[in-house]
Amino acid sequence: MTVGIGFWIVVGYLIVALLIGLVAYRVTESTAEDYYLANRSIGTLVLLFTTFATLLSAFTFFGGPNLAYAAGPEWLIVMGTLDGVLFAVLWYVVGYKQWLIGDRHGYVTLGEMLGDRFGSRGLRGLVAGVSLLWLFPYVMLQQMGAGEALVGLTDGAVPYWGGAALVTVFMIVYVTLAGMRGVAWTDTIQGLFMLSVVWVAAVWVVSAVGGVGAATESMLTARPEFGRFGGGIYTPGFIISTAITIAFGVTMFPQINQRFFVAESSTVLKRSFTLWPVLVLLLFLPAFLLGAWGAGMPIDVPEGANVLPVVLNAYTPAWFAGLVIAGAMAAMMSSSDSMLLSGSSYFTRDLYRPFVDPDASARREAWTARIGVVVFASLAFLASLLRPGTLIEVGDTAFSGFALLSLPVICALYWDRTTRDGMAIGIALPQAIYLLVVLSSVLPLVPTLPRTVAVAGTGGWDVALGLMVLSLALTVGVSFVTAPTARSDASRFSVVDD
Repeated sequence: MTVGIGFWIVVGYLIVALLIGLVAYRVTESTAEDYYLANRSIGTLVLLFTTFATLLSAFTFFGGPNLAYAAGPEWLIVMGTLDGVLFAVLWYVVGYKQWLIGDRHGYVTLGEMLGDRFGSRGLRGLVAGVSLLWLFPYVMLQQMGAGEALVGLTDGAVPYWGGAALVTVFMIVYVTLAGMRGVAWTDTIQGLFMLSVVWVAAVWVVSAVGGVGAATESMLTARPEFGRFGGGIYTPGFIISTAITIAFGVTMFPQINQRFFVAESSTVLKRSFTLWPVLVLLLFLPAFLLGAWGAGMPIDVPEGANVLPVVLNAYTPAWFAGLVIAGAMAAMMSSSDSMLLSGSSYFTRDLYRPFVDPDASARREAWTARIGVVVFASLAFLASLLRPGTLIEVGDTAFSGFALLSLPVICALYWDRTTRDGMAIGIALPQAIYLLVVLSSVLPLVPTLPRTVAVAGTGGWDVALGLMVLSLALTVGVSFVTAPTARSDASRFSVVDD
């Protein structure tokens, strides 16, 4: 069995990306601010596309079309419209304030910023620990997506574990070389590439089946329920819970949150979040519609496989299917390398240096970060071989975990009366409850707890939404009954909007 031209297109893309990483390595300075934040020098186009490519991972490129194929095109409304707009608003509410604070004080990580504001090494470690905990399944998600993508592209010639291993090795090598500058450069190329090829793919497939009208008619004939808004999993609870937890969770993702620090000016940041909803919809519209239209096509999607490669293999030449999958791999690579880069900064600056070796040299810190990347990625690869859920399920777990951080952080950014104890309890208790809920679904010794609950006669309400409310209530309530510590300094977050 041969791997075919599509596989070699993907390999060629990886080689080009590595060459870009080598160029970035040669111009990157040996400072944490340059390695992790590119010296806060990112312009509008690069910031917009590095955020775009970093965020739009296997969850979007494969999980989204899969959900549209199985449940209907409303996923475009949940992600393409609601989350596109909601995240843009949060980019301003959280990201712009973080940029102002980071620009004044030189912060590199969210934990560093909060730890300094509240004078608490423990809070800094708590934020980093929680972030790394939920980063793990999202890194694993990229490895799962790559494994499934190459199985579909090569008709099984490359096994699932081979695709997952390929992306793991690539992201380890790339992160240790490139730093934020290289990641941002390749993200821009990757973002433009995948946006272009997915539109060409949609036009090509639609033309092959007789046009948009024919594709839609075939879909509705096979699945009449796709023509009605709502129904199935698309209950009000599911739509609202998913939109909120994903948008708020995204703001706390290390690889996204750290990009709030990198803009060269406030104008760059404002332009970026203004253009964000348009850019997101431009990608989601063709990708998710291809998944939904696939329900009416005479194709066979094996259990556990992704619909997009199957559709492409059926209606486009092998070389073009390879290009599109390379675009999807680009999305996964850009997410993976950014995750590991940001994760290494959280590990070294918020855990290793404060708790293990405060006097570590820059060289020792750099090597510790690289070793951490190898261990973290390798463990995620081993976990991905177990395939603990679908891409949507694994991604949703990570989004919800990060979402529980968001409201305490917003309190800290905007409410001077927030205390260290309020933050610690507002973060730790909801996280502990949610972790128990997640573990109950995978470990037989833990009593099973529901991920969703019925409210007012409807279903689909995610327990994470209730825990977000709890995190806010605990942060505010405990802050009211506790005094700020002597080392707290609210003036650090008092910045002027220019």
